Amino acid sequence: MSGVRVLVGTKKGAFILESDGTRDQWSVTGPHFGGWEIYHLKGSPVDPNRIYVSQSTGWFGQIIQRSSDGGKTWETMGNQFTYDGVPGTHQWYDGTPHPWEFKRVWHLEPSLHDPDTVYAGVEDAALFRSTDGGQSWTELSGLRKHGSGAHWMPGAGGMGLHTIVQHPTNPKRMWIAISSAGVFRTDDGGETWAPANKGLTSKYIPDPNAEVGFCVHNLSMNPANPDRLYMQLHWNVMRSDDGADSWQLISGNLPSDFGFPVQVHAHDPETVYVVPIKSDSEHYPPDAKLRVYRSRTGGTEWEALTNGLPQEHCYVNILRDAMSIDRLDPCGVYFGTTGGQVYMSPDGGDHWSAIASNLPSVLSVEVQTLP
Repeated sequence: MSGVRVLVGTKKGAFILESDGTRDQWSVTGPHFGGWEIYHLKGSPVDPNRIYVSQSTGWFGQIIQRSSDGGKTWETMGNQFTYDGVPGTHQWYDGTPHPWEFKRVWHLEPSLHDPDTVYAGVEDAALFRSTDGGQSWTELSGLRKHGSGAHWMPGAGGMGLHTIVQHPTNPKRMWIAISSAGVFRTDDGGETWAPANKGLTSKYIPDPNAEVGFCVHNLSMNPANPDRLYMQLHWNVMRSDDGADSWQLISGNLPSDFGFPVQVHAHDPETVYVVPIKSDSEHYPPDAKLRVYRSRTGGTEWEALTNGLPQEHCYVNILRDAMSIDRLDPCGVYFGTTGGQVYMSPDGGDHWSAIASNLPSVLSVEVQTLP
């Protein structure tokens, strides 16, 4: 029987939850790297025992950890993230030039084809790649050196490259998202990049034809239809049907279209999930009711999924990397909260239960479907 491993990054360490294919009973190990912020950890789709971890503190800085046995043991990898050439400047919050400075790794994305290749999205925004299992890192500097780079500006949480989406069959094509620059796509393996923000709007950007400056929160795609991408923008939920050449609004009947994660059903590219948050100043669910919303029609209509979730006095947030979906049938949907709960639905969102509680604030949730 297949199994599931849930990798949870928190403000005070990493936790690993495991279950068989029934997803009825869960074991919990951790904290791994107790006391450290674990911004993100993710397993290789090629070798599920290979797990990469972004570990950091303000005092000791950034550390990359790697496991080759499913999280039982760990080894420290290379931590030199050096910008290619003269870094130059980007815009600061007040519009003045500010030097590019490495702060931390926000997101790790193992290759779909090679367990030793992994991508890292960092703050200040840049994309790095390792081809030796995380021992050394090289910047794919064509992104940062794109002509718009000098005009990128941080979002409220910093100027981080937080999302990396790989094309399932074309290794040359990839999408990334940056707060607060927008979406970029490469079609040559990362050598060159182009903005992919046509159709996005923001009240903070008066130019309707602006190429960059958009505070994209998350992207998601089902490999069965790689031209169909979904986006949670700072405000607005968006969809592209042409590989991000253009975007259309699909917020519809959502109670709020502010939020952070967006995820697509494992087997149906038309089914998508979001978690509405009240506003960009009040980071908790509308009406203090924790509701996941699902659309089975590509975003034209949305339904609230509440069975098993708290429907009063709930003031948690769900961060951009804190939602994931397994590949069993029916697929399981998972998300973690800033209140330290990890919720799971074994039936695509119809019923929910907490599979972990009282953890530190959850920063990321990734799921591995095990053979």
